[in-house]
Amino acid sequence: MITIAIQGAEFFAYHGFYPEEQLLGTRFIVDAIVDFTPANDLKQDKIANTVDYEKVYNIICEQMKQTRKLIETVAQSIADEIKEKYPFAEKVQVTIKKMNPPLAGKVDHSKIVITVD
Repeated sequence: MITIAIQGAEFFAYHGFYPEEQLLGTRFIVDAIVDFTPANDLKQDKIANTVDYEKVYNIICEQMKQTRKLIETVAQSIADEIKEKYPFAEKVQVTIKKMNPPLAGKVDHSKIVITVD
C-alpha cells in the first residue's frame, strides 16, 4: 500500500453556519491523505499508475471555492471527488481546520476529519 498526502494547504474561504461567516470569510487548513494500491507497476514511472497529488490539490481548491454552511459537507465532497477520480483508492481521509472560529473565547481552530473507505 502507498500513501500520498497533501498537508497544510491554506485557503481563505466563506464556509460557515452563520451569515457573518459567509460574508467575512476566514482561513482554513486542509489535509488530504489517500491510501491506495498502485493500478500498475510503479517501475513503469507513469503518473497514471499513482494518485497525482497535484490533481488532489486541484480538487481541494475547487471544493473550497464552493461556499457551504458546514465544513463537514466540504470535506465529504473533497473525499468523494478523490474517490471518484481514483477508484483504486482504498481510503481517503480529509481534515479541515477552521482557524479562529467565532466562539466566545480564543480558540486556535476547530477541526473535522472524514474518512471514506
